[in-house]
Amino acid sequence: MTKWLILIGVILVLCIAEWMREIFTFKITHYEIVSDKLNALKEEQKVVFLTDLHNNSYGKNNEKLLTAIKNQKPDLILIGGDMLVGKPDILTEVAEHFVGKLTEICPTYYANGNHEQRMKIYPEKFGTKYHEYKSVIEKTGVRFLENEHVDLIIDDCEIQIHGLEIPREGYKKFRKTFISLEQIEECIGKADVTKYQILLAHNPIYTDTYLKWGADLVLSGHLHGGVVRIPGLGGVITPQFCLFPKYSGELTVKDGKSVVVSKGLGTHTIRIRFLNPAELIVLHLRGK
Repeated sequence: MTKWLILIGVILVLCIAEWMREIFTFKITHYEIVSDKLNALKEEQKVVFLTDLHNNSYGKNNEKLLTAIKNQKPDLILIGGDMLVGKPDILTEVAEHFVGKLTEICPTYYANGNHEQRMKIYPEKFGTKYHEYKSVIEKTGVRFLENEHVDLIIDDCEIQIHGLEIPREGYKKFRKTFISLEQIEECIGKADVTKYQILLAHNPIYTDTYLKWGADLVLSGHLHGGVVRIPGLGGVITPQFCLFPKYSGELTVKDGKSVVVSKGLGTHTIRIRFLNPAELIVLHLRGK
């Protein structure tokens, strides 16, 4: 009996140590993104994808995270939302300082997550907090994509980046709300299939509809990797309290189209990660 108690105690200590390690560190994940629609690129394009920081800070003023991004020498930085925590009593300075430094590295585009969206659409609760946050960051050169897109021409390759804000009911807890193709098109229009389409869409639950819309590369986050990951099964639970989501923290390639779901860089409310380290994602885009 004593041996079993000691064994259980050792396992518990190791689990707590791993949980604490994952809360305060991040890893760098590299994904190869290959498409014949990128064949006009003369050189590989390196894109850093960030999401779900939730005001977390790696070192003073996020110096560790900024240094890691600089060391990757990206051509582009894309943000998938939830860089702060959308609560009235929580300050925005951590996210403002971090995001504001990114354009010193390379061009940066920012699509909102549910936390930024919540702040924007409930002024009776948040006042002008969202617009003040956005204004501070825009002054540094960051471009927000709020159901908008930007056209890039790199070499002879035409790339379109869309920032999608789905209707708020898409984030309701305890159930998956259906989001139709028509609703997405109402937000961002029809996809121009002649261009390589990058879709920043915070919630990956609706990935199959994003692909049907015409996305060549879907970039999502929101699920924090499923909080706890089980090898072979993936993430366990979503913020909507749905179990074992189809996409939770991986690269999936379907019919030549790529889906990247980040495990995110932070936590909020319940600070739990297990077998699920925070991650900075680096995408290597090239033609076939």
